[in-house]
Amino acid sequence: MWTVWVLGGVVLVAAGVVSALAPRLRARGVERRRAWSSARAAIDAASVSRDASPVRVEEAERLLTRAETVAAERGGADAASSAEADARRADLLWREAAGG
Repeated sequence: MWTVWVLGGVVLVAAGVVSALAPRLRARGVERRRAWSSARAAIDAASVSRDASPVRVEEAERLLTRAETVAAERGGADAASSAEADARRADLLWREAAGG
């Protein structure tokens, strides 16, 4: 009879752990997808600025290449934030070089 109580306690603890971790894991996944969506949008914007720029900007090209490499390797939200920052900086450099 005591095994039923022990088994019930184990099931109860397992259910508590799962119910506590599930929302955190889901939130982490949502944040990661949002971060990568923003990073991809910044990379696309920088690519458009590069194509529209009349001059070549070495630093911007290096930043965009680094952002695209980080995006290709995937990773977590921190990697996405780094890629987004590099792409936004590259976009700004190309816009300044184009006079806008």
